[in-house]
Order: sequence, then structure tokens, then C-alpha cells
Amino acid sequence: MIVALLVLINLAFAFRSQYIAFNSRFALEPVPAPNVAPLPGISIIVPARNEARQIEPCVRSLLAQDYPNLEVIVVDDRSEDATASIVAHIAAEDSRVQLISGEALPPNWVGKPWALYQGVKHASGDWLLFTDADTIHEPGALSASIGYARAHDLDVLSVLTQQIMRTPAEWLFLPSVLWTIAFAIGSLRAINDPARENALFNGQYILASRRAYDRIGGHEAVRDEIAEDLELARRFKADGRFRTALVNGSGLVRVRMYRSFPELWQGFVKNFWVGARDQGLFAAIGILLLACVAPITPIALVIAFATHAQTAVAVLVLAMLCAIVGASPGMRRLGLGSASSWCLPIGITLVVAIFLTSIVQHARGGVIWRGRRYA
Repeated sequence: MIVALLVLINLAFAFRSQYIAFNSRFALEPVPAPNVAPLPGISIIVPARNEARQIEPCVRSLLAQDYPNLEVIVVDDRSEDATASIVAHIAAEDSRVQLISGEALPPNWVGKPWALYQGVKHASGDWLLFTDADTIHEPGALSASIGYARAHDLDVLSVLTQQIMRTPAEWLFLPSVLWTIAFAIGSLRAINDPARENALFNGQYILASRRAYDRIGGHEAVRDEIAEDLELARRFKADGRFRTALVNGSGLVRVRMYRSFPELWQGFVKNFWVGARDQGLFAAIGILLLACVAPITPIALVIAFATHAQTAVAVLVLAMLCAIVGASPGMRRLGLGSASSWCLPIGITLVVAIFLTSIVQHARGGVIWRGRRYA
């Protein structure tokens, strides 16, 4: 009975994975650099707190964009390393760069929304691009993004970035964690459908018209949100006045989110319960079903092998293969690499552990991120 239930859950996981992959074919395409005047000005705002190891490649990739009408605003959020001096050196070479020294974090604000809020005050563009300091942008990325937004009459465009993975921890765990998030929230078609509640922005890359951003209340409206990108997406979707989209930008924008297992663990523990807190029962059921895929199915397989239950072994192996193969096309389409699906059993096990830890930490008073505690 238990084996049959586990098989059904793995098959359901594979089926939903295929459904998400089939309905997530929204992607940026490289386009020629625009040469028709007047072009809307774009203000690129980069929040930076202790980003010395990666801020220079990010800013230089933004300055190398083939879009001619842009400015880059870096908000140094009270960094304790060389972030500010690196950006100041670049700003001395290129007048399109502004370095803003961030003010002290006010009560009831989270660091990233506060930094972005300050950056917007200095922005002159008709469009605002919010992007993280760990991103690398191909020269045509901004042209492709603004071209897509204008062609589809969008007020906000968010882009899924291609993951740079170099360490074993990144290869083993990160794709599975990101795929599980996509699995839980739904396909890009569902996210981009104004009639459905599914909402998600990728905070690493959000391009918004200044008009829509101001009318929604900007980052001040989500000042106390750790997952400010998710809350912005929900607010835009619920408001209904503006057209938004989330598309795949693999090949145009890359990011290296975390460089070690502790960074990965802490980063997702910070966000997981925040993203699910409004749907507690649904989240609890979902995490239980995921736990049935892993680690419960692999544990059941080991028990069946140890007790010489050959039929159960064969059936459980096939069920696990279905889950792995089922997720492969979607992971490839979202730029996570199809081969990463073979790490799903350990990756999903980690997701379950992260989710439970996130609940405990938030219940005990909050999480620590970049040297600050958030309740």
C-alpha cells in the first residue's frame, strides 16, 4: 500500500513537471540595438552590501549594454568592504555611474527594499531596472528586455537568469531548489495569465515602467518584506491595472547566487517560509508530498532492497526514474541544466530540510541576513 502511494506521488510529480515545462516557453530573444529616437531612458539600480567580490563585473557589464540611453545607480548599503571604493573608481571613468551612500536602515524596513527605495530617488529614467550585484549582463540584454516589454505592452518584465554553478554544492543542490520553487508556484503561462493568482518576479532582474512602479507604491509598499520581489509581484497581480510578465532570460543574464553550501542554506532559509506563510495549509501539504518524493521514496527503496522485496525495489526505482526524467525538460528550459535532474533526490531532501528550518527560525524570532536580523 505504501509503495503504491509513493509510486503515485512520484508519477504525479513527473506529470506536473512535464506540464510546467510545456507551459513555460516564454523567453527573451536577442534583438538588434534600437536606433530609433527618442528611446525611453532607463535607470539601472543596483543595491550593494558587501559585494566587493562581484560588483565590478556587474557594473561593467551594465555599462557595456548596447542600449544608448541608460544610467547606473549603485546604492552602497553601508558596506564594510571595498564595495564603495570599487564603484567610485568606475564612476570616475564613466559619468553614467552614480554611487549613492545609503542611509541608516530605518525601523520596519528590510535592507534591500530600503536600498532600492533610495536609488529610485536619484533615478531620472522612464523605466527602472532593479538588478542584483551578482548578475552579469550580455551586451544585448537590456535591448532585448525593453524590446520585449514594449512589444507585449508590458508595464513590468522580470527575467529568470542563468545560474553560474562552479562548486559541488551549487551543482548538487541549487537546480533542485530552484526547480522546486517553480514546481510550487506554477508554469510561466500561469504566472503571466492576468486571470490567475500565480505571481512571481525574480528580484535579480525586474524592469518596470516608472509610472506603474510609482502607482503601486514602489518599494515603500513592501518595505518590511524579506522576499520583496514576490510581494511586488503579488501586489501588481492583485491590482490589475498593469500588465506583467516573467520570462526566461538564459543566455542574456547570468548570476552566481551562492558560492558555498552555508550561503545557499542561509539564503533559502531566509525566504522559504516568507513565501509560503499566506498559504500555510497548502504549503504543509505540498512539503509532505515533496518529502514522499525524497527522502521517503529513497528510504523505502533501501528498506525494500535490504528485505529482498524485489518487486518493490523494481517499482520504486522506476518511480524515481519517472520523477527525474519528468523534471529534466523543465529544468533545461529554465536554464538549470537537464543533467541536474539526476540530483533531484538529494536536492528535494534539502528543500524539505530548508523549509522546516525556515519555519523554526521565523517562529523563534526571525533570520539573520547580511549582518542584520529580521523578525
